[in-house]
Amino acid sequence: MLLVCINSVFVWKHWFNMLLSLLLLLVVSVTQASHYRGTLMTYYPQETYANGSVSVILRFKFNFQTCLDDSFSCTGKCGNESLVLPNTKCEEVIGVWCQSEKITSRLLPNNSPFQLVYASNSWFTNLNGVVYWRAVTSVELRHRSDTNRPNSSPQTTMFPALRVPSNCQRNINLLAFDPDGDEVKCRFANISLTECVSPCTPPPVLSLSSTCTLSFSTTSSSIEGWYVVEMVMEDFPRQAITLTQTDGSKVGKTTSDAISKIPIQFGFYVDPAAPSCSEGVYLPKFLLPTPEHGAHFYSPVNQALKIDIRASTTQSVITELLYSGPYNVVKNSSEPGSYSLTWTPSASEDGQSHPICFIVQARSVFRTKCTEKKILKYTK
Repeated sequence: MLLVCINSVFVWKHWFNMLLSLLLLLVVSVTQASHYRGTLMTYYPQETYANGSVSVILRFKFNFQTCLDDSFSCTGKCGNESLVLPNTKCEEVIGVWCQSEKITSRLLPNNSPFQLVYASNSWFTNLNGVVYWRAVTSVELRHRSDTNRPNSSPQTTMFPALRVPSNCQRNINLLAFDPDGDEVKCRFANISLTECVSPCTPPPVLSLSSTCTLSFSTTSSSIEGWYVVEMVMEDFPRQAITLTQTDGSKVGKTTSDAISKIPIQFGFYVDPAAPSCSEGVYLPKFLLPTPEHGAHFYSPVNQALKIDIRASTTQSVITELLYSGPYNVVKNSSEPGSYSLTWTPSASEDGQSHPICFIVQARSVFRTKCTEKKILKYTK
């Protein structure tokens, strides 16, 4: 099953002919100073064996300025890890960010909980002052009394960067799905739970609801620039359940107790103000047959699933479609504003849910008059 989330971005750029080379030099300077741009991790239980051992599939997304490989460290009874998919590029904005996916499996001696931690430095330069990163996943594979199987983590995906104009109020609904039917909740990372490193300051320009909606309110141009977002997504049972370990020990979980948690970390950029915040003018407006946010698609193994995407604007130019999803998604475009994403699930992905998000980006290009040797010219 493929899960869909959508968004649109308008990049407000003024291109002045005499300043073009300077602007390009500034862009190079900024991107060279950046490094880490976030991470994401989800897991799926695979097999439970007669001897009590269990296997689990782990999916990692790594976001850097350029495509880099890395790994999470494990604490607890971690068993043996095997590589399923080497680090593979998913999507890239050259010189700005690259998102790659890595898949491993772990064969564990039993189903006791364990943690995966990803920690180092340094975040790209940002206005909320975050430098070091720490991302924590709590893996819970004990047998659930309600589903009669091990627990799966919430499923989601995220871009290395989201963008909004500084004068446009935006609500960004994050994709949040749980294969076990649990209630999914979001919150900012908590330093007291060692989910981040000081300074662990959420972006002052964003609020986050427990239902996983990020809200940006219109503000002044003084807050334009990059911010770091460090979040946690958790699954909560919809009724009291019991988790049973291989040795027979049990633990109860109420509707107030999180079962597992995954990290979501990315960049958030506040662009200069746009002339209009109405969708379809400068901001792209999605048209049919683009699926709705949160749509579910079902596809048999080895059968291609195609998602058609259409968007339009009247006062800007649609430049590209960006997506975050499985590594083997294929992107095609017939013309600006007309795209398709195609995904063919393999036998190893049978019965799993895979999230995909996409953004259509538009840009306004201005031409202006400039004076050279006292002769007024118009740049075409």
